[in-house]
Amino acid sequence: MRAIATLAIELATPVSVLIDRRGRVVTVALADADGTPVPPRPGESEARLRGLRLLHVHPGGGGLSDADLTTLFLGRLDAMIAVEAFGDAGHAPELGPAHVALVAPPSSEEEDWILDPPVDVAALERDDLAARVRALEEEMARSAGARDVARTSAERAVLVGLDVGGDGDADARLAELGELVRSAGATVAAARMQTRASPDPKTLIGRGKLRDLVSVAYHEDADLLVFDRELDPAQAREIEAATQLKVLDRTQVILDIFAQNARGREAQVQVELAQLQYRLPRLAGRGAGFSRLGGGIGTRGPGETKLEVDRRRIRDRIATLQDEVDRIAGRRERTRKNRTDAGTPVVALVGYTNAGKSTLFNALAKADVLARDALFATLRPTTREGWLPALGAWGGKVIYTDTVGFLRDLPEPLVNAFRATLEELDDADLLLHVVDGAAPGAADRVDAVERILDRFVATPPRQVVVNKADAMDDATRGDLELRYGARAVSAVTGDGLDALKADLAAKIEGDDHVPLPDDPAAAWGVVTPKS
Repeated sequence: MRAIATLAIELATPVSVLIDRRGRVVTVALADADGTPVPPRPGESEARLRGLRLLHVHPGGGGLSDADLTTLFLGRLDAMIAVEAFGDAGHAPELGPAHVALVAPPSSEEEDWILDPPVDVAALERDDLAARVRALEEEMARSAGARDVARTSAERAVLVGLDVGGDGDADARLAELGELVRSAGATVAAARMQTRASPDPKTLIGRGKLRDLVSVAYHEDADLLVFDRELDPAQAREIEAATQLKVLDRTQVILDIFAQNARGREAQVQVELAQLQYRLPRLAGRGAGFSRLGGGIGTRGPGETKLEVDRRRIRDRIATLQDEVDRIAGRRERTRKNRTDAGTPVVALVGYTNAGKSTLFNALAKADVLARDALFATLRPTTREGWLPALGAWGGKVIYTDTVGFLRDLPEPLVNAFRATLEELDDADLLLHVVDGAAPGAADRVDAVERILDRFVATPPRQVVVNKADAMDDATRGDLELRYGARAVSAVTGDGLDALKADLAAKIEGDDHVPLPDDPAAAWGVVTPKS
């Protein structure tokens, strides 16, 4: 310690030494704790520490800094020891108090570390630090065993939201991210919101917040960080390196849900296309197996690198899938033309994901398509014939089409992949916009769907129907009916379905005097079937 202190004072810089459990010096660094390289130990158990203690001197005094404690926690070191040293270069140093910190076990409700009171170096030498580390690892092993017993196979995720400049949608986005994560099969262990004037270009939320997230993940036994914004490849790599946790963004979670729910060749092709379009720009630098193709002397080789081969294969696969999506669009176009030639009116159900479109579709068309309380349970359009008793023309027959649900800020790869579904809507005679009246922020969800429809679907008239009336209070029901000139129904109990069918029949036949519950003046426009 005196030798280290002498060197630190002479160079006027901290000196750090990493020592393993056998007393061997592993690393010497002219740096503080956070600047000392720690060798990687891949595959180690969660119940074990790194097997290294970091000893360093603070010339001029000073206890353990925040950077010291963060390095201890993130590096899972056995101990962090800082010794104060005083004196001038060329003279024997005076050793001040020693400060010791250890990682706290996950069961601890205190800080992420255990801080000892300062002691002199002689007392530190008498302390059986190895015994304390063994006891700490035994406690960590017990905590890990209890977690393994209680834990299911589902991953545990920490949600991360970003509020830039007081964004009013930040809380709603974070809550929606929780729904997405649960639909993907993971468990939400915790959620954190970071408020910034602008996103950090490297880590999105800043390094200080990342350290907090690692602590949260440690205590909540989480192994996954999920961000409510799309991360660029460099940000994802930076966050993974800083936290040593698996990192996903909102788009990856949505793609995973789509992959789980893709049934039938059509949906599978579209999902695979979206996944590859998302992953292609993120190939560079992901893993040691991906070499880079450089330029200049010493970088030219005999052929393509693995990275370039992977990129070329993905581009070829994207081109193949794009051709198949085009063929799917062609088949759907022919099917729509046949329906148009038959002259039967078409009502397409659209809306936010999990608004109850499939349940309402089953109730209107007497169908039995999959309907469950999950996001994006329906990925491919389903068409069934139905009957409207009040519809005099066409023998009362009508065609209902159930479509994929929408989402605010729908990722562009999904929009591109599901363009065949969106084109289906343009040939409908009426878009029945299904709104989940029991969901918080229903108006915001209506606006999100309307923006997507304005962007991609120009022709058909639209009408809002408020679903889940059985789960709404009277004030909410009345407000939504009045705001959108809508009929409130319950697809589960059947409440309001007969009135909705009569409204649809009048709409199709061009009766612009349809009585509405709270706003009779908000009459529907006339629909002329495309036949």
